[in-house]
Amino acid sequence: MIEILIATVAFAVGVFVGRILLKRYFKQYEINAKKKADLLLKEADLKAEALKKDKLLEAKEKFLKLKSDFNNESNKKKSQLISNENKLKQREANLKQNEQRLKQREGNLAKQSEMLKKKGEEIEEVRGNIKLQVEVLDKKLEEAEKHRLEQIEKLEKISNLKVDEAREQLIEALKDEAKSKASVQVKQIIDEAKLGATKEAKKLVLTTIQRTAAEHAIENCVSVFNLESDELKGKIIGREGRNIRAIEASTGVEIIVDDTPEAIIISGFDPVRREIARVSLHRLVADGRIHPARIEEVVEKTTKNIEEEILELGERTVIDLGIHGLHPQLVKAVGRMRFRSSYGQNLLQHSREVANLSATLASELGLNAKMAKRAGLLHDIGKVPDEESELPHAILGMKWAEKYGEHPDVCNAIGAHHDEIEMKCMIAPIIQACDAISGSRPGARREMMESYIKRLKDLESLAISFKGVNKCYAMQAGRELRVMVDAENVSDEAASQLSFDISNKIEKDLQYPGQIKVTVIREMRAVNFAR
Repeated sequence: MIEILIATVAFAVGVFVGRILLKRYFKQYEINAKKKADLLLKEADLKAEALKKDKLLEAKEKFLKLKSDFNNESNKKKSQLISNENKLKQREANLKQNEQRLKQREGNLAKQSEMLKKKGEEIEEVRGNIKLQVEVLDKKLEEAEKHRLEQIEKLEKISNLKVDEAREQLIEALKDEAKSKASVQVKQIIDEAKLGATKEAKKLVLTTIQRTAAEHAIENCVSVFNLESDELKGKIIGREGRNIRAIEASTGVEIIVDDTPEAIIISGFDPVRREIARVSLHRLVADGRIHPARIEEVVEKTTKNIEEEILELGERTVIDLGIHGLHPQLVKAVGRMRFRSSYGQNLLQHSREVANLSATLASELGLNAKMAKRAGLLHDIGKVPDEESELPHAILGMKWAEKYGEHPDVCNAIGAHHDEIEMKCMIAPIIQACDAISGSRPGARREMMESYIKRLKDLESLAISFKGVNKCYAMQAGRELRVMVDAENVSDEAASQLSFDISNKIEKDLQYPGQIKVTVIREMRAVNFAR
C-alpha cells in the first residue's frame, strides 16, 4: 500500500511538475513566437518601405521622363514656330523687296515710255524736215539738169563735136595717161618687192631655225606628267603654291601648270632631276598626301631609288653586251649615260652602238673584239661626272678607267678617241672611227643642245660659288636662275645684294641671249623633336 501511495504521490508530483514545465515551455514558445512575429513585422515594414521608395522613384522617373518628353516636344514646337515665323518674316521681306523692285521697274518703264514718246516726237520733226529738204533737193536737181543740158549744147556748138565723139577722145587720152602712170607704179612695186623679198626670206629662214631649235629644246628639256583629272592640279599646286614651290626646291626643276588638259609639264635641262620629279609626283598623287614635309620625304626616297635604278640599268647594259669584270663605279657611270645626251643623241644608246660597231670592226681586222667592245662602251664615261671638271671628257674618262683598273689599251682608246693623246694601241683608231660613224649619221646629233646644256651648267656653277648659297637651279631654259640661301647666314638685305652681285657676275663672265632673271629665295625653318 505504501508503494502504491508513493507511486500515486510521485505521479501527482510528476503531473504537477509536467504542467509547470509545460507552462514554462508554452510561455517561452509564446515569447519566441512574438519575437518572430515582431521580426516578421519589421521585415515586412522594411520591405514595404523599400517597395514604397522604389515605386516612388519609378514614379518620379516616369514623371521626369514625361516632363522631359513634354519639354522636348514643346521645344520642338517652339523651334518650329520660331522657324516658321522666321520663314514668314523672310518671305515678307522678300515680298517687300520684290514690291520695291516692281515699283522701281514701273518707274523705270514710265521714264522709258516718256523718253520714247519724246524720241518719237523728235523723229516726227526730223522726218518733216527731211521731207522739206528732199523737196528742195529735187528742185535743185531739176535746175542742175537744165543747166547741164544747156552747157552741153553750148560745148557742142563751140567744139563742133557731138557728145559721143568728145567722150571717145577723152577716154583715149585718159587711157594713155593711165598706162604711163601704171608702168611707173609697176616698176616701183617691183623694186620694192625685190628689196623686201630678201628681208622676208631672211625672216622665214630665222623663224624656221627658231622653231626647230624650240622643238628640240622641248624634246630634250621637258617631260609631261599625265593626270587622271584636272582636280589634282590644285592639290599639286597647294595653298598659295606652297606644294609646287616645295617640289621645285627639292628637285631643281620647274613645274608648269597650264591649260593643257589632264597634264602638267616638268621642265629642266638635267634628265635625272626630271625623272626624280616625275616619279615623286607619281608617288605623291597615288598616295594622296601632298604637303611640303611629305614632298621632301618622297623626293629623298625617290632619289635613292633612281640611284639604284641607274646601277641596275648599268648592270643590265653590261650583261646585254657580254662585258665582265667591270668596276661597280664604272657600271654606275654606264647607267647614268641613260639620262645624258651628246649633241642631242642619247649617250647610252650611242655608247652601245659604238661598242657593237667596234666589236664587229675589230673581229673583221682580227683584233680583240671583247676589248674593243669594252672600250667602245666606256669611251664617253667622262661626260657623266658626279662633279664638274675642267678636263676634256676623253681625258677624264681615261683617268677613271685607269683608277678602276681597266686594261692600258682600253684606257688609251678612251683618251685618244678625240686625239687628246697619242694612240698607242690598235683598238684606239677603231674606237675613234666607230664614234664618228655613230655620231655622223643623218639626224644623230645636234650641236646646239650640248652648248645649251653647258651654258646652263656654267650658270649654276657660277651662282653656287657665292658664300651662303645652298642650292641653285636654272629654270625656263636658262632665262631664270633660282638661288636658295641659308637663312641663318644671309639676311634679307644680304639676299638682295647677293641677287645683284650674281647678276653682275653673270654679265661679266658668261655669254647668253636675252636676259636672265636672278631670284634669291631665303626660307627660315624651325625644327624640333618631341621625345
